[in-house]
Amino acid sequence: METKTFAELGLSQKVQAAITAAGYTIPTPIQAAAIPVAVTGRDVLGIAQTGTGKTASFVLPMITRLETGRARARMPRSLILAPTRELAAQCAQSFEKYGVNHKLDVALLIGGVSMDDQVKKLDRGVDVLIATPGRLLDHFGRGRIMLMGVEILVIDEADRMLDMGFIPDIEKICSLLPPRRQTLFFSATMPPEITRLVNQFLRDPERIEVAKPATTAKTITQSFRYCPDGEDWVKREVLRDMIRGADVRNGIIFCNRKRDVAILLKSLLKHGFNAGALHGDMDQKSRTETLDKFRSGEIMFLAASDVAARGLDIPDVSHVFNFDLPWQSDDYVHRIGRTGRAGREGTAQSIVTPEELKSLKDIEKMLGEPVVWIGEAPTEQDFADSGKRRRGRGRGARPGAQRESGRGERGHSERGHGDRVRGERRPGDRAPASEARAEAPRGEARRSSGGNRDERRPSRNTEAREGERGERQARDASRGQRRPEGRREGTPPQAQPHANGTHAEAPPRPESRNERPQADRPPADRPQADRPQAQAQPQAARSRPPRSAEAESPKGGAVGAFAGNVPAFLRRPARPVKAANE
Repeated sequence: METKTFAELGLSQKVQAAITAAGYTIPTPIQAAAIPVAVTGRDVLGIAQTGTGKTASFVLPMITRLETGRARARMPRSLILAPTRELAAQCAQSFEKYGVNHKLDVALLIGGVSMDDQVKKLDRGVDVLIATPGRLLDHFGRGRIMLMGVEILVIDEADRMLDMGFIPDIEKICSLLPPRRQTLFFSATMPPEITRLVNQFLRDPERIEVAKPATTAKTITQSFRYCPDGEDWVKREVLRDMIRGADVRNGIIFCNRKRDVAILLKSLLKHGFNAGALHGDMDQKSRTETLDKFRSGEIMFLAASDVAARGLDIPDVSHVFNFDLPWQSDDYVHRIGRTGRAGREGTAQSIVTPEELKSLKDIEKMLGEPVVWIGEAPTEQDFADSGKRRRGRGRGARPGAQRESGRGERGHSERGHGDRVRGERRPGDRAPASEARAEAPRGEARRSSGGNRDERRPSRNTEAREGERGERQARDASRGQRRPEGRREGTPPQAQPHANGTHAEAPPRPESRNERPQADRPPADRPQADRPQAQAQPQAARSRPPRSAEAESPKGGAVGAFAGNVPAFLRRPARPVKAANE
């Protein structure tokens, strides 16, 4: 491809003057290929590795096209979607740099800042709206913005949008835009989901691919250091050795987890390094201040999560360190792309533990060449055992290592809480309260472990209850409310009344092999028609002797709490008992 100048790309004179004032003379390959197509209003699908100047390849033609026309209130003329707040703020800075000769109104809609100031800008009307998907949909849902006037849509770092789960939001936003628009779509990689999105929302795009997807810049020197002991405190010692052994002007240190970023920052500060942190749990003000200090040189090292891996243009980063290898090989490309930008030389060094050798194979396959090792390389046996080992944190560590890593001794046993079998109770464990309540219903004494039914304590004075019951039955007998000769209905066979109102033990009923005692039988279902009758004769019901303590209530709970004075709505007529010879 022949070398072009910015004057040959079809940009306006005002834009060319701003480029010259910024000190640029020769466009990058992606800029030379994308800008002439974008100026004409055609859709563009740009695929290029990070650090190749993709931001300017859509900012410059947008400024040229927006020179004519004016914005209306709450109806932006163009929209740029970025995955992170930092990348969105970086796009806004590009418009300030290249749009110095224009009077374009630019609004930045990101989280972590006041919405009132953003609403005031939208009410005045903006030419360029730069937003993260979540905050844009928030404003749209509140009726503060209308998207039917968007002429140009830019989706930057589309593969990062996919990784962060923004694809459903992107689809919803695109459905709200007018169909007749220009779409500029940029991504470093093209996974199948991104390809589906391109086919859905781009119309006959010009595909511009200046480098093989997911490749690293040739100006970056890459090396790896094997750490056989995967403990975090060992990795921090290795990292300090790597920093001291290299001519580091400044560097970004990447971790996979936000909590590890905080622990690493504490360790770096403890050992005298000038460092700061950047991760997603920080508020926007702190993130902006940390980035500004790192750009100005006030902070030498930046411990960061993958929130800093995409799109951040920090011009002069000498080193990138991977404290953890990324889980996805594509993220490795974006991480080390923070150095060696715009043709500068850069260095990327990574720490590899036995558990990360499989991820290293994926990175090596993507790079298409063997990796370079610092010191001793892992053996073939280490690669074979990489999937069998399990990373331990704190076992066998030096004294004080657990305090430094922020983890205590709990959870380091061979079998953690998550390994316990469901329902298993170990010696010394207390039974859950729900089980204790189920074993001892209210009103009944708890049974012994042997299951003896007679070892129960009455909840009232048994003798007093027997006396009261005898008096009631005597009164009932004098009033003529007793039934004729024979056992009353509902009276257990163990206690049948005599004519004088006293009780006598019934002779034991011989049990057949297939019959159970009456107290162990489930109560028969009560007919619906019998309920009013039972309520209409409360006196007769009260004269009945108590049911067995083992009988169950209609809801399945024991009724021993009533101590024989069972309310009418809980009683059921007992099932007639057949004699053994019937």
